[in-house]
Parts: sequence; C-alpha cells; structure tokens
Amino acid sequence: MLPLIPLLLAACALSACADLGSKSGGGGKRAVYQNERFQSDETFSRLFDADVDTTCEAARRALLSQGYVISNAQSGLINGAKRFQPEGEVHVEIGFTVVCVPDGKAGTQLSTAYVSAQQDRYTLKKSPNSTSIGVSAIGSISVPLSSTQDSLVKVASETIPAGEFYDRFFALMQRLVKEQAADR
Repeated sequence: MLPLIPLLLAACALSACADLGSKSGGGGKRAVYQNERFQSDETFSRLFDADVDTTCEAARRALLSQGYVISNAQSGLINGAKRFQPEGEVHVEIGFTVVCVPDGKAGTQLSTAYVSAQQDRYTLKKSPNSTSIGVSAIGSISVPLSSTQDSLVKVASETIPAGEFYDRFFALMQRLVKEQAADR
C-alpha cells in the first residue's frame, strides 16, 4: 500500500499543473479580460451639445419612454431597470447606468454620457416543501408536502456589448436633448 501513496501524490501534482496551465492561457479558453479592447471606437459614450443636467434628463426620459423604472436619478447619474419574461420560466432584467460628465472648457455646454447596460438572466427553480415530524423513539422524519416553493435563480449576467443597442438609445437621447433646447 505504501508504494501507492507516492503515485497518488504525483498524479495530484500533475493534475494541479494541468489546471494552472489551462487557466493562465497556456491552452484552453482565453480569460474573459483578454477580450477587453479599451479602444476609442467603443460606443459606450457619446458627446452631447448640452450641459450635464440636460444630458442626464434626456437619458432619464429616454429610459422612462421605454418602460424602464428609474431607481436613482441624481445630478450626473441615472439608474433604471426593466424586466422581461421571454419564456415561461425564464426572466430577464436589463439594468442601465448612465453617468453624465462635463466635457471641454469651463462655461461650455458640452457633456459626455457614459452608458452601460447589464442583462441578468433568471430561471424558475421549484423546490418541494417538506415538513419534519419528531418521533421520540426514531428522531425526526421529513415528509414532503404536495406544494412547491418557487424562486428565481440568477443563471447568467453580462454587460450588453456596444453596438446597435446603444446607438438606438443615444439617438433617442439626442432627440430629447434637442427637444429640451427648443423648449427653452
């Protein structure tokens, strides 16, 4: 039995080395952060010909017009969310964060809106309810009941990648900025 112990230890060590090689990029999948580009052509932001308050108000109105519930609206920051149920037991929530910052020299009416939307996916998990009955001679016994307890379990979460989704949002914001300027 003793000669088996060194063999088991060697096998464990080789297994650990193989695991490290696949996680550090030596083979297998690339780490998620390796896909981050950090290039200036990303469309998570747009420049607006308006001050910070006007730009963020346009973002708030754009989200409200599409059925998003605003959870936070303060100077320079808007958070909103909308829920969907694309399938019977699948639920999706999109959460928006908009940050508006002044751009250019002091006194100019320019601001940049930075937008990020996150999509969370949930599925319905059904777990049967059970009750325990204590019997002094045996202990406790769990007895399943006929009902179930449903709960939503998050199964995925991702930042929505830049593209047409953000282009449509920024186009609506631009229209609302122009409307606000015309009202003044």
